[in-house]
Amino acid sequence: MNVRRVRMRAALAAALVTGVGCATLTALPAAAAGEQVKVQYRQSSTGGDQAEPWFKVVNTGSASVTLGQVKIRYYFKAEAGASYTFACSWAVKGCANITGTFGTLANPTATADRYLEIGFTAGAGSLAPGADTGDMQLRFYRSNWQSLVQSDDYSFGPTQTAYGDWTKVTATVGGTLVWGTAPAGNDPDPDPTDPTDPPTGGAALFDDFNYSSHTDPAISAHGWSVRSNSGGPGVPGATWAPENVTFAMEGTNSVMNLETSTAGTPQSTEMTEVLTRAMKFKNGTYAARVKFSDAPKSGGPDGDRLVQTFFTINDLTAPMADDYAEYDFEYLPNGGWGEPSNILYSTSWETYRPDPWEAVNQHSEVRASYAGWHDLVVTIDNSGIVYYVDGQEFGRHSYLPERPMSINFNQWLIDLAGQTSTTPRAYDQKVDYVLHVKDQVLTPAQVAAKVAAYRSAGTAFEDTVPGGQ
Repeated sequence: MNVRRVRMRAALAAALVTGVGCATLTALPAAAAGEQVKVQYRQSSTGGDQAEPWFKVVNTGSASVTLGQVKIRYYFKAEAGASYTFACSWAVKGCANITGTFGTLANPTATADRYLEIGFTAGAGSLAPGADTGDMQLRFYRSNWQSLVQSDDYSFGPTQTAYGDWTKVTATVGGTLVWGTAPAGNDPDPDPTDPTDPPTGGAALFDDFNYSSHTDPAISAHGWSVRSNSGGPGVPGATWAPENVTFAMEGTNSVMNLETSTAGTPQSTEMTEVLTRAMKFKNGTYAARVKFSDAPKSGGPDGDRLVQTFFTINDLTAPMADDYAEYDFEYLPNGGWGEPSNILYSTSWETYRPDPWEAVNQHSEVRASYAGWHDLVVTIDNSGIVYYVDGQEFGRHSYLPERPMSINFNQWLIDLAGQTSTTPRAYDQKVDYVLHVKDQVLTPAQVAAKVAAYRSAGTAFEDTVPGGQ
């Protein structure tokens, strides 16, 4: 990842200097009659640098179970101030079909205040009655690789060295609890327990991206820049093409589309970026509904090392400057930076030095396909940063911003090595809305409610965030 960061930082710093550039949450259907599963568990390691809970899901019911409806929770006691990273070492169903996200318990106990929730993509398929998933060799660790303690974790079984039924993990099917016992008062709930009414008042930026084209005067009037200047990140010699930022209705909402295209040469490569001219956003809630793409929209060969993003950033004033800040969602549909296939990162930056390269950051990742629409939320207050994807906690970090930042979307190619064909192809990244609420930490449900309120009122744009914070 270091090479891409060298190119990315310099380019973003230049862009910042030059000023360039919802649907509500729904509950899963309840488990149908006959859909029952149990969870078998074994621990692979009692070591101090990572936890290794391995699982099998067994269909004990009389009906086939779609694994995409199954969620498993492993409960543990977090180390003070720690953030965690999930990884899948190997799985019969394929690691690409298994997801892992972290959540916080509403009612902490002496042995649990967090949980790891395991889910499945559509590629995992279903389980016939009596069938099981086979091995899921999973692990998680502190994002800075400091030691962790498992002996005080609710779900940890130090003597469970072979697979067996384990009721200290829970399983739900379609949001209905069908297996296990959670720490007291923390049963998984199919309905959101967070309050959905957002706090009233407070400065905010909301944009529904209801524009006619990239030349619409309202884009600049609303504080956005559509990038046209040359430079990185990405393929040297590529063009940043403002005409490839377009707007169209999808259903009842206007959607912004960032198209990135290539025919395998720098001269044929066109990338896109849209960002706020002002760096005036700091603590509070940031949210966007983004559609990621795994494959070209126009046919042609797949495999390009693409980066699709939603992030905030300010400029690096000096190497290792302690007032630098950046908070990223970055989706790589075809891998890159040493990753062989699709991966979603959330990364919080403290600072970096471009030459010789040195970086201070925290990141979380899930190796899975995220093609399609996703609700992305990041909250920042004086105690930490929390990332959410589709209402579920994705990462929790601790590097706080010292200065305000801009809000950015871009789609770009790391290099041309992922696919060398000269057949033209193009990829889309779509954005439904963006929201920032200054100095208020909203839950994902509150974000959805606030966006719905803007749309119900017919408000397509609002910016009451003051220019200096």
